[in-house]
Amino acid sequence: MSEQSVRFAAMASECEIRLAAGDAGVLAGEAIAEVRRIESKFSRYRPDSVIACINQAAGRDWTGVDDETGALLDYAAALHATSGGLFDITSGVLRRAWNFTTRHVPAAAELAPLLALVGWDKVHRRTGAVRLGLEGMELDFGGFGKEYAADRAAALLAARGVRHGYVNLGGDMRVIGPRPDGQPWNIAIQDPRIDAAVIASIPVTAGALATSGDYERYFETGGRRYCHILHPASGCPVTFWRSVSVLAPLATVAGSHATIAMLKQHGGLRFLDDSGLAYLAVDREGRIHHRHIAAMRGQ
Repeated sequence: MSEQSVRFAAMASECEIRLAAGDAGVLAGEAIAEVRRIESKFSRYRPDSVIACINQAAGRDWTGVDDETGALLDYAAALHATSGGLFDITSGVLRRAWNFTTRHVPAAAELAPLLALVGWDKVHRRTGAVRLGLEGMELDFGGFGKEYAADRAAALLAARGVRHGYVNLGGDMRVIGPRPDGQPWNIAIQDPRIDAAVIASIPVTAGALATSGDYERYFETGGRRYCHILHPASGCPVTFWRSVSVLAPLATVAGSHATIAMLKQHGGLRFLDDSGLAYLAVDREGRIHHRHIAAMRGQ
């Protein structure tokens, strides 16, 4: 059975669905439609999205939410608890102070009023509704949105009978099953300091692989690198890890664990070890740490 690859753009990323199925094109189209549905529903950039409606009512009104949105809010609450408050979907408001185009490093006085808007404890919930406690607060599902879409698209394909293929949304991978000959897909891990270079290739037959790093959106000035992953307490970028890649049954789990490890900085390695998941992480000195992972080093 031949493999067919369909490439498309979604969630500000280059994406691919690769399948070995007789009607791969039709099936990929259905999966892409699911990805676009999720993007349309939850993107903070869309004025009519659920997230935009919640944010626009911040400090004033309750916003009704459906079961899917409620489940994602439940997941956000679980991540907040698991991470000791570091994974906080209200911290996206900090991006107002950070401009990665102009390379602006905000002063403490710029961050202070935004930090006052950060805090999961300020998110009020009741059955079928949510309200942000302060005007100016924002929710942002960007920390797990792509991963959730990858899981949903893969679940749709599996339900349609697909047994060989994967969904790749900007590097967040959900593998449905091995190649038709039973061999694994070899998924490249990007070198966080050299464009187009690979530090390892991970063989995967099922599950998910997601990476969080300081090289996706960043700028350098004054001899320092400032990345887009912001600590919710300080409002400043994390600095300890160059990248963290995690293998897990679901892309949402892999991605959130990678991000939490980035946010925990020095404590990230212990968090990953305690999780029991396989990982490959590169610290700020370029040292590679891995556990329960079979990796072929890149050239």
